[in-house]
Amino acid sequence: MIDDLPCLMYLLAHDAAAQGPYDRPRTALLVRAAAVIDLASRGRLREEDGEVAVSGTAPAGDPVLDDVLREAAAGHGWKHLVRTGRKRTLRRVEDRLAAAGLLTVKEPRTPFGARRLTVTDPAVPAALHARVSAALRGDRPVPEVPAADAALLALAAAGGVRSVVSRRDRRTHRSRIDACTGTLAALAPGLEAAVRALPTTMIAAQGGMGGS
Repeated sequence: MIDDLPCLMYLLAHDAAAQGPYDRPRTALLVRAAAVIDLASRGRLREEDGEVAVSGTAPAGDPVLDDVLREAAAGHGWKHLVRTGRKRTLRRVEDRLAAAGLLTVKEPRTPFGARRLTVTDPAVPAALHARVSAALRGDRPVPEVPAADAALLALAAAGGVRSVVSRRDRRTHRSRIDACTGTLAALAPGLEAAVRALPTTMIAAQGGMGGS
């Protein structure tokens, strides 16, 4: 079972009816942010004077994460790292899930068509939804919530994935979402700030912000 954060975020954001992500540009940013969080949680990324620094030289052992790790070596800020290469990261995650048999991909018939992407086992995203729902609505203290689940909740809320966090959820559980997002500060203050800024980043992306 694939359990790296970018793949989990993709599956969480997948819309079965649409045969793809609930919103492709937004999902690209969420998946990219998930990859950055994953690397930080593994101790491969840290913060130095507000910028991203890479720890160690060994590969992460995952093609998606290794790609982000190489780009992180340039030493930019967290927000820049989340924006850069997001479309490529999304495509790599889809290819990885397809190779693992968790996603079927039907290529478009025309150059302007969209790929149709179907999750092969609906129980997988259903289990993820249950995990994040427990993090959102459960009575377990936030410090005891699994770090991956807290991160997925923070990203889903920031990205407006309403199948995971509805508008009502945002109002009712605002303090819990905020607390789960705050756990990212333990990895890097700038990373927490980058996730909190995702709604603004997504608006900028819709206006044609660069990124491949």
